[in-house]
Amino acid sequence: MGANFNNFPCLPRIRTMYSQFSEKEKTIADYILEHPEKIIHSTINQVSDDLFVADATVFRFCKRIGFNGFQSMKIALASEIVNPIQDIHETIQEDDTEKEIAEKVFKANIRTLDDTLNIFNENRFEDAIEMIMNARRVEFYGNGGSGVIAMDAHHKFLRTGIQSVAYTDSHFQIMSASQLTDQDVIVLISHSGSNKDMMDVLQIAKKNGAKSIGITNLAKSPLSQKVDIPLFTASQETDYRSEALSSRIAQLSIIDALYVNVMAKLNNAGHESLHKMREAVSLKKL
Repeated sequence: MGANFNNFPCLPRIRTMYSQFSEKEKTIADYILEHPEKIIHSTINQVSDDLFVADATVFRFCKRIGFNGFQSMKIALASEIVNPIQDIHETIQEDDTEKEIAEKVFKANIRTLDDTLNIFNENRFEDAIEMIMNARRVEFYGNGGSGVIAMDAHHKFLRTGIQSVAYTDSHFQIMSASQLTDQDVIVLISHSGSNKDMMDVLQIAKKNGAKSIGITNLAKSPLSQKVDIPLFTASQETDYRSEALSSRIAQLSIIDALYVNVMAKLNNAGHESLHKMREAVSLKKL
């Protein structure tokens, strides 16, 4: 089930695709992200003059991000800034205080969550919830930083009573995937969506009939094209935080939203499972 990237709003779309752009495309992207209000009142010629590029270069960029041309991009952009929100610049200055740096980090996280919510696809999300609830077993896979998200997902879903596990080692992932059936679901977490280990384990799981959900930042990545249900985050790289690091908060929020929805649908069964776990954990307290 591939992604319909053209449904993404303009600014989150640009942020999500940013790492795939050429240097010239990044120049145009930066200009749009920094001056969205100016763009909607400019002609393509004015923009190209400001950036010292050809009109055709700007036009190709608009096509690259899924619009028919500059005018259709302007219309989409205008609809997003009817209620202007102050843009958040994360660049850390030498004279920034500790509080100012903290505020920039918090605001960047808020923007990542807002952008991710803007590209939220309700139908795909409902399908993912249904898939998890009907699973015999759910396995969460992630490597590196994404492995932490996979472990957090397992920690949460233990409370549901649904059989689940998390693997962060590529060898364990492949071994476990080889034992899956058509009653099982794997949730692959990969910011780039192009991790070879993730693609290998997905291929093995699919061969055994297992269903798949992917949580990734790039809509046109190999992972998003191959999983049954892709769920997307939106984040942008800054001077002090990699794009993958800033997407972590959105990945955790998607996992949280899946967990809370599943628990709500399980109703009494979910509450009973949670009660049993809390009772067991209480034995560890003095």
